[in-house]
This record gives sequence, C-alpha cells and structure tokens, in this order.
Amino acid sequence: MQPSPTNPSTPSPIETPASPPALADSSKRLLPWLIAVAFFMESLDTTILNTAVPTIAAALHVAPLSMKSVLASYTLSLAVFIPISGWMADRFGTRRVFASAIGIFSLGSFLCGVSTNIHVLVACRILQGCGGSMMVPVGRLTIVRTFEKWELVRAMSFVAIPGLIGPMLGPIAGGLIVGYLHWRLIFFVNIPIGLLGLILVYFHLPDYREKRTDPLDVAGLILFGSGVALLSYVLEVFGEHTLTAGEIVGLLAISMALLAGYGFHATKTAHPMLHLILFRIRTFRASVSGSFVTRLGIGGIPFLFPLLYQVGLGFTPIQSGLLMMPQAIAAMSLKLTMPKILARFGYRFVLISNTLLIGAQIMLFATIGARTPIWLVVAELFCYGFFTSLQYTSMNTLVFADIAEEQASAASSIASTMQQMSVSFGVAAASLVTAFFIPDRHTSSAPIFIHGIHRGFLVLGGMTLLSTFVFSELKKGDGDVVSQRRDLHAGEEIATAIAAHHE
Repeated sequence: MQPSPTNPSTPSPIETPASPPALADSSKRLLPWLIAVAFFMESLDTTILNTAVPTIAAALHVAPLSMKSVLASYTLSLAVFIPISGWMADRFGTRRVFASAIGIFSLGSFLCGVSTNIHVLVACRILQGCGGSMMVPVGRLTIVRTFEKWELVRAMSFVAIPGLIGPMLGPIAGGLIVGYLHWRLIFFVNIPIGLLGLILVYFHLPDYREKRTDPLDVAGLILFGSGVALLSYVLEVFGEHTLTAGEIVGLLAISMALLAGYGFHATKTAHPMLHLILFRIRTFRASVSGSFVTRLGIGGIPFLFPLLYQVGLGFTPIQSGLLMMPQAIAAMSLKLTMPKILARFGYRFVLISNTLLIGAQIMLFATIGARTPIWLVVAELFCYGFFTSLQYTSMNTLVFADIAEEQASAASSIASTMQQMSVSFGVAAASLVTAFFIPDRHTSSAPIFIHGIHRGFLVLGGMTLLSTFVFSELKKGDGDVVSQRRDLHAGEEIATAIAAHHE
C-alpha cells in the first residue's frame, strides 16, 4: 500500500512503515468483522454494568453509591492508556498489540467475574480498561493501513456499527442477565467472544509496524494521563460525592494545569506522545474538533432517555431498553447508503447539514410525553439513529483524508483520545443539565421530572448545533479522495463532454 498524498501543511514524515506481506482476499474480507467484534466488546462493557449496580452492590455488601468507583475506574483507564496505543502499535506491531489487547480485556473480564470484594473488582476493571484502550485505536489503525482511502468509508461504516449498538444493548442485556441469570455472567460473556477474536487475529490480522520508533514520551504520558484521569474522575463523580465546591474547583484547576503543561511540553519535545502538529491539517482539525463538540450533545442522549422512560413515563427497564433499539436498527440497515451520500454531496455539505438535522431532532425529543404514540417515538429514534450513524462515519473517515500512512498511528491515537474524552464529558454535561433543571430527581413529580428532561434535550440539541461552526471551516473539495466524490464529478464531466460532442 503506497502512502497517500498529503495536505501541503502536512508535517514531513520521519519514517515509512514497513510493508507487511500482501493480505489475502479472505483475510481482507474478514478484517472488518474482526475489528467490529472488538469494538462491540469495548463499547458494550461501558454500559452493561449500569443496570446491575444495585445487585452487585448487595452481593459485595457495599452501598450502591460505592459502585461509582467500579464504573469510573474503567473509563479512567481508557482515558489514560489510549494515547500510547499508536506508539505501541508502531513499536510492537498491530497484530501483537491487538491480540494482547483482546487477551488483557478477556482476562480482566474473567477476574471481574470472580471478584469477591469491591477493591479487587475496581483493580480488575482497570485491567479491563488497559485492554480496551488498545482495541479501538489499533483496530482503526489496522483498517486505515489495510484499505485504500477510497475504500475507507465502506469499511469504517461497517466497523462503526458495534460502537453504536453496544451502548444501547448494554443496559437491557445487563438487566436480563441480572433478572434471569447471575450478575457474574455480565463479565463472563466477553470471554468466548475474546477467544474467538484471538483465533481470528492469529490467522487474519495483518502486522503493521514502523521500521524505527521514537522513544516513548514518558513525561508527556505522565502530564497528559494525569490531567485526563483527574478531569474524567471529577466529571464522573460530579453530583454524587462528598467533595466541597472549592475542592471540585481545585481539582479542575489542577487537571487544566496538567493538560496545559502537556501542551507546552509537546511543543518543546522532539517526539511527543500526541503529535499536536497534526492539527495544522484542516481536515484533521475539523473532524477531530467537530467530533468532540458534536459528541458533547449526542453523548448525553443515552443518559437522558432511560430517565425519561423509566422515571418520567413509568416504563420498565426492559421496555426502556427495547425503545432504544430503533436507533441501532437504523444504524445497521442504512449503513450501505452512507458511502453513496458522501460521494454525492461531499463532507462539508453532509457534516454541516447533518449536524443541523441532529440538533433539531434532539430538540424534537422534548415533545415526547405520556400522550405521545409509541410509533411516533420509534419513528423519531429511527431517523435519529440514521443521522447519528452518518455523522460518526463521516467524522471518523475524514480524520484520515489528508493523513500520510506514516502518520496514521499518531492520528488514530489523537482521534481515539478525543473521542473517549468527549463521551465522558457528554454524559457529565447531561448529568449537569438534569441536576440544574431537576434539583431533586427523587421527590419531583412525574410532570416536573418530564419537563426538566425536556429542557435537557433542548440544551443538548443547542450544544450539538454549535459544531456546525467547526465544520464550516471545511472547503468544498475536502475529503473527496475518501468519499470518491472526485471520481463522481469526473464521470459527470465526461458524460457532459460526450453529450456536447454528439450535439
């Protein structure tokens, strides 16, 4: 695979990756399935535990509130270790790192399932996060280096589906397992999937690595990892802690200082952990920054809907989970149309118009109440699922539009890190909005609670609309090499020339 042409502002490459043996057609066809399975494992685990918290707390003889550390430890681990995933892949090869990630994740799942106290469970969740932090960015990197840029939209569309389905299936799967089986099976369900993944990795995953790697930026890892971990912790426990307002502000200030320190460090060191110089590339900057802002609004929707359904409208957890399914069905059934949409309209038009539609749809959710027909709710969620899936596919593929092959690992690390941060921040934003409009969610009447959730939808919809300003930086032809829009235009010009000749 030859390096793709870069944007004029692209930094000069340092080293060209070693080319692996040609990948067999069967392995190339199976690769998206393999990466998709890993993505599903990682995304499912972020939410499947939520509905089982009271049951697990009772089994471990702790208060349900104490289980917050079990939930937060996983996301904290992801936030800390994702930034070094690109360096690990370059140094040890994608096959070894990806296989190790699945193995560590599966081992962590098994140990979580046999844990007998909360302290061991927290430690095992951190181990799970170490594995999960490598799966998504290294998997995305493998896809980018295996498929040509004009094939990326279709491949990325496929592997993005589990990332949408996992968080939706998680709550209902956790509820069913706890209700009819045993809570430990929540962790054991990953083990057979992981073993199958290891077998597929051995036979079908290509091994990409750099001929030479720079030394690991240990100082950068400490500064950035500490800053992100502290910031994620504050946001995760906000509203459910014993810290004073002054202590919260102090922790936020320390985390900001650590992240600012990393920004200064990255400009002074020769080999930073995250290559912030990539933000000079317009398509990379717009896709990563726009994705971050977009997910701040979208990320809170899975948090608000269960509250609206269960607390406001009185649905059961299983009914609530089933009502989230139309979004996943739309994402799966309409994925094949997305490459055609991007090829026809281009990235700039799709991202700006689609963001406006998503923001309007989130605001439209504020009309859902006790008298809303179920079919209308299902229709709204189906449309929302399609447009959010199109948004994710567009943002994830535009990241690599003007990135040279030797910069792919650095780009994947930054994109994955920002994505993980935005997911955590999105849930925190939804939680803050809910707390503002519903000061006491335990004693408020259903009408007051529903009204507060409706206001939350309006705020999150407005936050989503803000990302249109980021995407407006794109130019008309940006990303055409990925969407194949240039080829479409070339075909139209040829057809026009032929018609003019006959006339």
